[in-house]
Amino acid sequence: MNPFTDEEKAIARQNTRKWSVTPGPAIITIFVRHSAECKYAGDEFEKRCRCPKHLRWSHERKQHRVSARTRSWAEAEKTKREIEDQLAGRVPDVKVEEAHRTIQASIEPFLTDKQVQGVTSSVMGKYKRELGRLREHCEGQRIFTLQGSTRELLAGFCATWPEVYPSSYTRSKVRERVRTFLRYCYESQWLPRIPQLPKIKVEEPPTLPLTAPEYARLLAAIVTTVTKDMQTKVHALIQLMRWSGLAIRDALTLKRSEIQHDKQKRLYRIVTARQKTGTHVSVPIPPAIAKELLAVANGNAEYIFWSGEGEEESITKSWAKLYLAPLFEAAKLSSNGYLKSHRLRDTFAVDLLEKGVPLEEVSKLLGHESIKTTEKHYAKWGRQDRLGNLVTATWAKGRKR
Repeated sequence: MNPFTDEEKAIARQNTRKWSVTPGPAIITIFVRHSAECKYAGDEFEKRCRCPKHLRWSHERKQHRVSARTRSWAEAEKTKREIEDQLAGRVPDVKVEEAHRTIQASIEPFLTDKQVQGVTSSVMGKYKRELGRLREHCEGQRIFTLQGSTRELLAGFCATWPEVYPSSYTRSKVRERVRTFLRYCYESQWLPRIPQLPKIKVEEPPTLPLTAPEYARLLAAIVTTVTKDMQTKVHALIQLMRWSGLAIRDALTLKRSEIQHDKQKRLYRIVTARQKTGTHVSVPIPPAIAKELLAVANGNAEYIFWSGEGEEESITKSWAKLYLAPLFEAAKLSSNGYLKSHRLRDTFAVDLLEKGVPLEEVSKLLGHESIKTTEKHYAKWGRQDRLGNLVTATWAKGRKR
């Protein structure tokens, strides 16, 4: 006969489920990494020596090993208790379920949320990379829970960016992604507030059009810099970007069908949409340039340069590194840290402005979403000539006395 009632069995099953899913506290062990000459070498639990102390434990199926940043066993004990308090949720005035949530446990649902939103694989890769660096930085400071991500800690994380991301524009985008993660944590009620991140001042890149002699040097450098099997392609790409104003990614992924020929007007035109903004562009190009592009031999019948395989971002980085950077260097064209390929886009825009094409029309040809973007980079080029003409026109009128 069973000595337990049905009610007692139900309670036992409920408790069993609780015990099976509730993680126990992390058990942290102090150990010593002895120097070669230490007389206690071989005993990693020896407390008397002055060799560096370390900590190890397992939490949420992950092994952790960190330095205690001390040679004192007593100080290591103190650090051990601090981390145990974090992981056990023993933080004053904070709910236990919030206090013990690790940074990694917060990142995973955030990435899932972004995936459900349909974020592209390229952007997902950036989130994974940058949040992975955030977690590593925090763990390097012996902070493992989300509650420990203070403003001071995040400022220290931001201070590491210039070495990884030389461009201030890129750093501003990284800041946006990290802040998006922190906002998600706040809205999930894992954080009482959104920690402040230092503001990033974006340094506007200069407008650097190529002069006619500089452009000639760039084309001439192809013969000495690029392998023979790629010279035709690289030459065609440079010509395309110079005479259409397309950004490098748009140029490399251009389809043959996007080079349209109006036989009646004897005019070739690039008709495409910008990858960055989706803005439609329609740009006439010289017939000789169009014929050079269409004559490029490529294994893919659809694209002029791209094989159609892999990520579009990959081909952009590959061509910029393997061909454009060495080419500009060989032609002795400095970019002062500026995106080299963008100088061809600048050349296209400034050439039109100097020949009297209105800024509004140049904006459309460049595929800018707003004329304000065009004004920011190119307004002075068109305006300077107009102002000069106004001044010189007054000379012929003479001065009335």
